[in-house]
Amino acid sequence: MSHLSSSPKKHKGEHKGHSLPHGSERGSSSRDKDRSATVSSSVPMPAGGKGSHPSSTPQRVPNRLIHEKSPYLLQHAYNPVDWYPWGQEAFDKARKENKPIFLSVGYSTCHWCHMMEEESFQNEEIGRLLSEDFVSVKVDREERPDVDKVYMTFVQATSSGGGWPMNVWLTPNLQPFVGGTYFPPEDGLTRVGFRTVLLRIREQWKQNKNTLLENSQRVTTALLARSEISMGDRQLPPSAATMNNRCFQQLNEGYDEEYGGFAEAPKFPTPVILSFLFSYWLSHQLTQDGSRAQQMALHTLKMMANGGIRDHVGQGFHRYSTDCQWHVPHFEKMLYDQAQLAVAYSQAFQISGDEFYSDVAKGILQYVARSLSHRSGGFYSAEDADSPPERGMRPKEGAYYVWTVKEVQQLLPEPVLGATEPLTSGQLLMKHYGLTEAGNISPSQDPKGELQGQNVLTVRYSLELTAARFGLDVEAVRTLLNTGLEKLFQARKHRPKPHLDSKMLAAWNGLMVSGYAVTGAVLGQDRLINYATNGAKFLKRHMFDVASGRLMRTCYTGSGGTVEHSNPPCWGFLEDYAFVVRGLLDLYEASQESAWLEWALRLQDTQDRLFWDSQGGGYFCNEAELGAGLPLRLKDDQDGAEPSANSVSAHNLLRLHGFTGHKDWMDKCVCLLTAFSERMRRVPVALPEMVRALSAQQQTLKQIVICGDRQAKDTKALVQCVHSVYIPNKVLILADGDPSSFLSRQLPFLSTLRRLEDQATAYVCENQACSMPITDPCELRKLLHP
Repeated sequence: MSHLSSSPKKHKGEHKGHSLPHGSERGSSSRDKDRSATVSSSVPMPAGGKGSHPSSTPQRVPNRLIHEKSPYLLQHAYNPVDWYPWGQEAFDKARKENKPIFLSVGYSTCHWCHMMEEESFQNEEIGRLLSEDFVSVKVDREERPDVDKVYMTFVQATSSGGGWPMNVWLTPNLQPFVGGTYFPPEDGLTRVGFRTVLLRIREQWKQNKNTLLENSQRVTTALLARSEISMGDRQLPPSAATMNNRCFQQLNEGYDEEYGGFAEAPKFPTPVILSFLFSYWLSHQLTQDGSRAQQMALHTLKMMANGGIRDHVGQGFHRYSTDCQWHVPHFEKMLYDQAQLAVAYSQAFQISGDEFYSDVAKGILQYVARSLSHRSGGFYSAEDADSPPERGMRPKEGAYYVWTVKEVQQLLPEPVLGATEPLTSGQLLMKHYGLTEAGNISPSQDPKGELQGQNVLTVRYSLELTAARFGLDVEAVRTLLNTGLEKLFQARKHRPKPHLDSKMLAAWNGLMVSGYAVTGAVLGQDRLINYATNGAKFLKRHMFDVASGRLMRTCYTGSGGTVEHSNPPCWGFLEDYAFVVRGLLDLYEASQESAWLEWALRLQDTQDRLFWDSQGGGYFCNEAELGAGLPLRLKDDQDGAEPSANSVSAHNLLRLHGFTGHKDWMDKCVCLLTAFSERMRRVPVALPEMVRALSAQQQTLKQIVICGDRQAKDTKALVQCVHSVYIPNKVLILADGDPSSFLSRQLPFLSTLRRLEDQATAYVCENQACSMPITDPCELRKLLHP
């Protein structure tokens, strides 16, 4: 099979036995190599002709997706395609009519999903082909991550990449035989068109169906073997020291010295990598590699915060940068990025003491509170990259976020007093943030020419340099720039806003609870902890089934801001449990309200019952019943944009063992890490969060116990002291002296710890031995941070 990219400069080689060419190298963005568009097949496909069939004006007659709740599925509700949601009705139809299933997977803020919907799924002729010769199924990958993972595994294994939209053709028994990502509607010089692909597959299904089925079964069997993660004959996980050093060396080799980050372009925020580097620094502080790890993480965070990937006007971070300088982003904003980056910047502040990092963390949470928060405490999923430049115009990527010089000059015409040359507030801001008359976006980063003459704000100079350039005081420049940004923010409110994906996911809400809880604890801001508490209350009220003890995956914003659910409900996946448990543990440590810890334990019990592999170790991504019919039941083995749920679960199990002393949690953690041994040994850099958990498991967990009244000032002072120090491998326990309390029942040794002279008193316990009692926060800090 040929592998062709959209650019003639890139040739990806050829795989014999496959004659169906790849589409263009696009996924959710034309500038995202990680989402490169491909066509993959498990069988040879004959060549097909090309034609020119422009799209007709779509009839505004809804299909059955109109009854769905997912914003992504609703975006396709008026396609002239007989779409089905994922479910038994579609599968039965395929078997009864002996037709292949066309499965199309995406999400509502995906740029190239929008493109394919507009170009192909609104096309009347393509709609007829899909409706007559296939059973067409639409899936929101954020609602059904299990379906997405299974078929993405196939696409990535049989081609050179993967991404969204993901389009896969299945047998009626749900086994894949051809897959790809974005397809243009018609053939180009180097790209096969979607219409051609459909005609070829239709012909193959008629002429060579048995061959298709046999090859599909063979590929599925191979994927089963390849994706198996199990303890096998191993009794213990690998050496943490070895995995740590190998992971660090791999990161060090790919590090960008000038701009930070770990790739050329596109560049993604990588919170799991930054978290690993901070942990590595802590355990190697006296070595050159330890200092190097800290410098790599802090420099990357600073360059990201100064770059265009950060929204300097409205705060928050965009999905990724299309260049190595963090300058021009792909503009969608995802909740999971904000959640994890808030924690990363808070940790950077703990380690460095530099308020630059804490200000960035506060800005992220300010953005989430303003733009991604439901009034009942939950958090929305994302904001789109595309929006109309003006009302009634066609949406363009980045239109909401970019600026012309003329706009800035008109908004900020005031003269700056005291400058060494004539200067307006607008000119000062444009100098500092790198705006130019011609625009600061390279044509190579704007393939469709939508951003000509536009500028992305990116910090070009330090405040000191900008002040020196114009003979101004640094604080005066800071005030002028902040005032200017606020005026731009107010002006931007009048632009058409990007589409909001108001779906709420338990997993991402769990991450956001952690983001607010950790940042609030580190900065000592109860207001931020309250956001975390309200988020946890929302999860318990709207996304938890008391009768079964199960989490629901999704809920949706209804009319008037109400909360709605699909019927039947979409039940939670492993990541929902793992991320929510992490959020609850972080919230307990931030608030010392033991109810959250109790709920975390109950959810962990449910997670173990639904997902644990009692034979091979580790957790499956989905419930056996929920994934019935899928050809694979997977265990996620990569820490990517979000950490692997198994990596997070390993940390959760360690912490739960520290909170309760229950040996079962530790045993499960060891089994999990042992099951993933081979994956960690082979490519530790693919699992930095799990390598971090491995290190924590092989070190000694600190139990930091504060004996005191939760609301007392001296108790709060000791608690704040603990939060001010970066100690990833610890649990913080409040012992209020009540022998009937939840934690006292879990950890009997707490009853032996006493307050000294009726003052709040801290004990640092390791290996079942506790330090001398400490009442002075300064002394506690010395003990925790020698």
